[in-house]
Amino acid sequence: MKISNVLVGFGAVLVLSSCAKFALRPAKPVVLAPVKQVHTVKVSVPVKHKPKVKIATIVPTIKVPAAPAPVETATIKTITPRPRPIKPERKFLAASLAKLMPKARKTASIAPCANGLVDAVPTRAANALTGSEFVSETLAISGAARDKLVEQQILSGNVPGFLRDLTPVTLKSVDESGVPFAVTICVAPDYLSVGSNADFVRVPMGLPTAADVVGKLGFILPTTKMVDAIYQQAGLRLAPSPMQASKQMSSTEYLWKHNQTVQSQRAAQNKGQDVLVAGQKKDIVLSNALWKTPGRVAIYGWHRKNGKPIQPLSTVHQEAYADYSHGVRLISKTAYVNGEPRALTDLLSSPKMARALSKEGPIRRPDRLLASISTK
Repeated sequence: MKISNVLVGFGAVLVLSSCAKFALRPAKPVVLAPVKQVHTVKVSVPVKHKPKVKIATIVPTIKVPAAPAPVETATIKTITPRPRPIKPERKFLAASLAKLMPKARKTASIAPCANGLVDAVPTRAANALTGSEFVSETLAISGAARDKLVEQQILSGNVPGFLRDLTPVTLKSVDESGVPFAVTICVAPDYLSVGSNADFVRVPMGLPTAADVVGKLGFILPTTKMVDAIYQQAGLRLAPSPMQASKQMSSTEYLWKHNQTVQSQRAAQNKGQDVLVAGQKKDIVLSNALWKTPGRVAIYGWHRKNGKPIQPLSTVHQEAYADYSHGVRLISKTAYVNGEPRALTDLLSSPKMARALSKEGPIRRPDRLLASISTK
């Protein structure tokens, strides 16, 4: 037993010795911390990597507003004050500013109607009456007495600046050979008014005063066919707003009330003042009927939404008559045939060209017709 115990003990020693040797050999790989560290790093990398990714996504959102924000703010502060002095001047000096900032040149379609066509209209004075002030001064008068004051105001340049921005209206036809041609006329965007852009009143007037005013400013009255074309091509068509017929139809109070109605209609449509507007008035027109019935005024228009006028061509009124529903539309004496400038009076009296401009055929001596009617 002792011998076996010794042998067993010896065997155990051998086993322990060999195990010790085996343990010492792998000690080096165990010491190879990189294996364990690599394994550890692999496990921890995603954890460390995620915050880096989050930081990377946050950095651009911080950088975008950081750099440009102060630059934009600084730029606005230096630029914004520059146009501010112009705004109040535009209200009171619209006539002179129209040459510096003409609305008519904003679009190519307005190009044919250059501002040079209104050079005969004087510059509006800074202290000129506004529309409401003119109404206050003329409340007690009407007819020829008011017409005289209207003429004085207009010929002195007291008209809104936007009326100087003429709008092209094109009428097409064919000649005797069937060759098509186009005539472009240049028209005021609204009816002749007294006052500023911010405060003006559309002023009716008798035919003698109207003929005198348009002639001296280098314009002419429209024909019925022109009135139709203006309505068809208008950027804003207003429904007629007739007022109750009475003896007060020619009073200043009536025309002022109607003017306010039209202004409310315009405001509801939210259109600029330089937009061609039609439908709000009857037109005083140029017609051969004036040769046939001297001493009368020819009126036409006030189109409904269906395009048909309330007022057919009429010479029922005496030439000095004017009521709230009448308006004077300025038509430049320079027109364009296929893009070439021509005298509108020549076109109106031409058998070939008048077919595009008049339902009556040629208008006989249009210049002389207006001159014979004017107050002189």
